[in-house]
Amino acid sequence: MKNFIKYGFTFFALLFLGLGWVFAQEKDKTLPKANEEYSQSKYSDAEADYRISNSKFPNRSVSPYNLGNAIYKQNQASEAKYAYAKALKNAKSRIQKHKAFHNLGNVFMKEKDYTQAVEAYKNALRNNPTDEETRYNFALAKKMLKENPPKDNKDKKDKNKDKNKDKDKDKNKDKKDQDKKDGDKDKDKKDNKKDGDQNKKDGKDKQDPNQQPKPQPGGISKDRLENLLDAVNNEEKKIQDKVNAKKVKGRPVQTEKDW
Repeated sequence: MKNFIKYGFTFFALLFLGLGWVFAQEKDKTLPKANEEYSQSKYSDAEADYRISNSKFPNRSVSPYNLGNAIYKQNQASEAKYAYAKALKNAKSRIQKHKAFHNLGNVFMKEKDYTQAVEAYKNALRNNPTDEETRYNFALAKKMLKENPPKDNKDKKDKNKDKNKDKDKDKNKDKKDQDKKDGDKDKDKKDNKKDGDQNKKDGKDKQDPNQQPKPQPGGISKDRLENLLDAVNNEEKKIQDKVNAKKVKGRPVQTEKDW
């Protein structure tokens, strides 16, 4: 697998280098020099000159594409994909797009990002459906993706599961807290009622001795009734005493007989 991808990468680089010679006629003297350095495996020097060429002709696709190749050869795959992305942006022909997408797929394969690799090779085939190397790499990327599914889906499911679990836990906790609050409220109400009843009872037991008794509904107070009865009894006693006194006064006095 590794050798095949490497072969495809090198083959596409040489094709694009050939296209680069056409642009070299347009006063881009740096590009041929960079191509020569690349062919001599002087990838660091080639990278520097490709950057110069790209800065002079920013709307062309050859320099950024070859720049991506030089960076890739220095084991900087993640950085190389940005150069390929610019090459795709400037690409005018289907051939240029095919080569850039193919090598971009190689970058994703090296990063083990098989989802993106499949998409890159798929786009390469859209621009050249007959290329056997791209077809092979596309099939290989799909196989690797099947054997190594992305963790995002599993992590997302686990995260959602944990999130729902936390929600249920929070709901249960909130319900318990609310039930406790309601229970405390009921207890406070009962305690307040109990205190009120006790205060009411204490109020009856601890009446002020100087306080006048309140009249009972529908009649006079008990104390007042007792006082009236005492007064009536006293009056009756006085009357009875007068009657008895009169009886004694009108009765003939009996004297003792002398024997």
